[in-house]
Amino acid sequence: MKTPKEIINLFLANTTNPDVIESVVDPKVTYISLNFDNPDLQKIMPWAGTHHEGAKGFIDTFAGFNEFWTIQNFEVQDIFSEDEKVAVFGRFTYTSKTLNKQVTSPFSIFAKVKGEKIYHFMFMEDTFATAGSFRITPAGTFHSDPKGTQFRL
Repeated sequence: MKTPKEIINLFLANTTNPDVIESVVDPKVTYISLNFDNPDLQKIMPWAGTHHEGAKGFIDTFAGFNEFWTIQNFEVQDIFSEDEKVAVFGRFTYTSKTLNKQVTSPFSIFAKVKGEKIYHFMFMEDTFATAGSFRITPAGTFHSDPKGTQFRL
């Protein structure tokens, strides 16, 4: 029997293999990609949000990654597990296929595995940077510091 950490490693080594994904993902999985629900981000990255489609949510997401970006590097730097919980930390470098903009982002994953099946999976990254790899015009005007002034990116 594989440990939860081994299941997540198997998944990460096979993100473009639907057979492996289907074998390790519970049909009732909760998959959170980047955020819980952000319609604006979904316009840029359609897979963003919470999914309950079983393996299909993962398959569609990783197909989207490969359709939207050329992946130069995806590196797991640390992986920890305790009981059924697994945490993964790393970095990736992608280049957008539409604008040829390269971005490097940290990522983290929080997953839960029971009976060799992933039943909860949350993937987080620097979405400001990754969405920016598709940006044609400036990001907009911001005012974050209550003591400061607005600025434009």
